[in-house]
Amino acid sequence: MTKFSALAHTYGTPLYLYDFDSITHKFSALKDVFKARKSLICFAVKSNSNLSVLKHMAHLGAGCDCVSIGEVKRALLAGIPKYKIIFSGVGKRDDEIEEALRNDILMLNLESEEEMKRVEIIAQKLGVVARISIRVNPNIDPKTHPYISTGLHENKFGVDIESAKRMYIHAKNSASLDPVGIHFHIGSQITDVNPFKEAADVLANLVRNLKALKIDIKFFDVGGGIGIQYKEEETIALYDYAQSIFAALGGLDVTLVCEPGRYLVGDCGYFLTKVLYEKYNGFKRFVIVDGAMNDLIRPSLYQAYHAIEVEGKEGTEKSLCDVVGPVCESGDFLAKNIELPALEHDDILVVKSAGAYGFTMSSNYNTRMRVAEVALENGEDRLIRRRETFEDVIALEKEYL
Repeated sequence: MTKFSALAHTYGTPLYLYDFDSITHKFSALKDVFKARKSLICFAVKSNSNLSVLKHMAHLGAGCDCVSIGEVKRALLAGIPKYKIIFSGVGKRDDEIEEALRNDILMLNLESEEEMKRVEIIAQKLGVVARISIRVNPNIDPKTHPYISTGLHENKFGVDIESAKRMYIHAKNSASLDPVGIHFHIGSQITDVNPFKEAADVLANLVRNLKALKIDIKFFDVGGGIGIQYKEEETIALYDYAQSIFAALGGLDVTLVCEPGRYLVGDCGYFLTKVLYEKYNGFKRFVIVDGAMNDLIRPSLYQAYHAIEVEGKEGTEKSLCDVVGPVCESGDFLAKNIELPALEHDDILVVKSAGAYGFTMSSNYNTRMRVAEVALENGEDRLIRRRETFEDVIALEKEYL
């Protein structure tokens, strides 16, 4: 029995696997290219929020970039120090802002003047000073999928340069706000270093202007977005990425903050799914598996490509097929028009680069139970989230019958 087949047999399918040793290697590589400056790597929790993954990040020395109070609470529970937690996101409720301030996290990343006013009111009510960062939209095209582009004026994120200046001046003069950071995040799955360089140049110039106004920015947050290889993408060299940011920061004494998610966990994860049977509609071949769009939605949502392999059938003749799941939607597929060998009931397909935005975006659509998650570390495997049961799924409804 092959390695993946053995894991599928032990834990069942569908199944997520995360290689913690690879995560460690990638974190170390990123930390190493930033060693010339003060830096803080804050893992983007939205990419993979499993508590054991976050605990592993804590052991590596990472902080967390959170986009809900739930993610903040996950990070704290997993052992991430409060002074390494950033709370971002366009739509923070008052109760979320209040809880974040009570937890005394590093800073709240603000996305509008209206949000700043809410934070100021709440901080004043609590009798605390809110450390804030402002997300500035540099209007730079990251050349990625429109759904994961975030740095253009047409996107909902951040504020323009002039609005940011007004916000910083207001915060400097407020008794309840402490403007300590500046932030940009132009998109996800970016494979060209130039958009990062352009954005860093724009914001570094803004920081120089702010320092002339006696606004002491301490944290320069370049967001995340470093792409990984799903198919044949030519990815960014980490050294070039770091050097482009260092060049922009010449003469500035700031702590560099980076918020990788996909880069750290994306290609360290696998999704295993079992073949149920094959089906032909005329000349069209379908491989029907037990994994579905509710388990891994990226192919349906973004038309994203994930390489798929079958262990034990290397060298076997292949033909074109669609890999589809049991969900009652035409959009339920894991791959289209890919070449796979002839498959039989219980063969295991290995969907690669599935460690980011896989389980975190999964759902119970069609009353399907969310899958188990397993960590691979030091040659051993361990369960880090059990498979849901039907009782788990109906638990919040059953008492109202």
